[in-house]
Amino acid sequence: MDAGSSRNLENAVKSLYCDQLVPKINTSKKMSTLAHPPNILEMPQEMKKNCGDKQVEITRQRTKMTKSIKVKQSNDLEKVALKRKAEGEEKPAGKKVARIIEADSQFITMPLPHIPLKNIMDVEMKLVYIDEESVSYEFAESFMSTGSQPTCQAAEIVDPLSVPNFSFPPQIDKWLQVALKDASSCYRQKKYAMAAAQFRTALELCSKGAVLAEPFKAPAEDIASVASFIETKLVICYLRMRKPDLALNHAHRSIVLNPAYFRNHLRQAAVFRCLERYSEAARSAMIADYMFWLGGGSERGISKLIKLYWQAMIEEAITRAESFSVMYTPFATKIRGDKIEKVKDVFTKTHPAYAEYIYTDLQALHMLPQTADWSPFPPQQYLFTLGFKNKEDGKFLEKITSRKLPVFTEHKTPFGLLTGEDTVRQMETMGKRILPILDFIRSTQLNGRFPACSGVVEKLQYASLLSQLQRVKEQSQVINQAMAELATIPYLQDLSQQEAELLQSLMADAMDTLEGRRNDKERVWNTIQKVGQIEDFLYQLEDNFLKTKKLRTARRQKAKMKRLQTVQRS
Repeated sequence: MDAGSSRNLENAVKSLYCDQLVPKINTSKKMSTLAHPPNILEMPQEMKKNCGDKQVEITRQRTKMTKSIKVKQSNDLEKVALKRKAEGEEKPAGKKVARIIEADSQFITMPLPHIPLKNIMDVEMKLVYIDEESVSYEFAESFMSTGSQPTCQAAEIVDPLSVPNFSFPPQIDKWLQVALKDASSCYRQKKYAMAAAQFRTALELCSKGAVLAEPFKAPAEDIASVASFIETKLVICYLRMRKPDLALNHAHRSIVLNPAYFRNHLRQAAVFRCLERYSEAARSAMIADYMFWLGGGSERGISKLIKLYWQAMIEEAITRAESFSVMYTPFATKIRGDKIEKVKDVFTKTHPAYAEYIYTDLQALHMLPQTADWSPFPPQQYLFTLGFKNKEDGKFLEKITSRKLPVFTEHKTPFGLLTGEDTVRQMETMGKRILPILDFIRSTQLNGRFPACSGVVEKLQYASLLSQLQRVKEQSQVINQAMAELATIPYLQDLSQQEAELLQSLMADAMDTLEGRRNDKERVWNTIQKVGQIEDFLYQLEDNFLKTKKLRTARRQKAKMKRLQTVQRS
């Protein structure tokens, strides 16, 4: 990054600161966090050149595309509503609101019903392991210049035994086409190891520039979509081979290359499930359902299956959690302070063992799959209440409500260098306490505040700790996951200009870190951490000042009372 972009980053930061496949279900209470990623192939150099160097431009285009898609979806919904009203079919909204308010006034908690493992496997068979024949291209504009129509916004379920047809616009390279046909043939014959080898060959061809028939005229986003198609094929091959650890980085990279395709997120959810990382699986399934709607998916059956999967992952995450319990309370209007206290009282009575520290999330909306509906009306909102057995496990959440930048350091000298012992302690705190809880909070929260509460900066800071401890494989996996989340954020929420610049800087630095590029400039997330530490330091000074002021006031009052008593006696 040049000096200009570095200054823009510092300004943005300062401005933000100032303004298996079948694991044992329900048998272990241990919540899994980060699995050890495999030593897999790095992203091919040519792919980095064609896609990585243009990641910032693609991010800008994603932001613009998402806004136009949302406008189109809103216009379509308005047309449907007007048509229903004209035909007398529109249902009055009053009854729906009344029922919600009634539930809100009674503080009904929302228990999650048990979903059998067979239902989960059925969803994966129908939506995850499908042998797709066509690439899902991220940007429809790529086809406008050639006069062709995009082949898929959300790919249809096709017969895995049918003969693959790769003659779709834009035409891919003939040698790559042969490799993909051979790989699909092996997959249909259940020769998954051979299929994975063929797909790796296809990736090597991509690294040599054999992606599209006219590579010099092809937009970077089209090349990225083809590469994403191959990465997601490797995901299902490794899942079939019962090697989810090998599938994980491929799942992340498929999303980095094409975050708009819902199956990429659903396959990432399946990998997380196999690794028993259920909170992350739940969030991936939630995003998959949203992307399916955003991409124009109209088959309600597919959306119901995705929501069922999302619900099952939330249930399993709650069941496996040992240190905390959760309660979801529906509401329709702004929650007042007295009602929040009533909710906490209900939680204490319902979960007395988890009332040592109670956190209520007032920063963002939470949704549950039973009532999530992205299209006709805003989805039902829930007040999220989290209770802990140990106060220290949840106390860090206080900073979420009062800080603008994420910083959860316990380092007593925040501006000094970390010792090896401090680094290990912070790494374990982030990996075992903080990140699992943030992942669970975000499993029902589509869009939170960026960069605070997004979970991305925290993961990148965690990756820095892993790097200091020479745990390179885990660092690579965490950075790939963070990049997948960064690539998805523009689709989930509207970003200000400063936030967009910060996101692009984070993406560029993450890419440089994966490629092993070293420079004299600090990584963005480390800069954010330092600014956050300054903010934390100022809060501590303010808190100490208020405590000192109260103490002095109390002493003055006590001295005054003594003088009055002395006068009265005399």
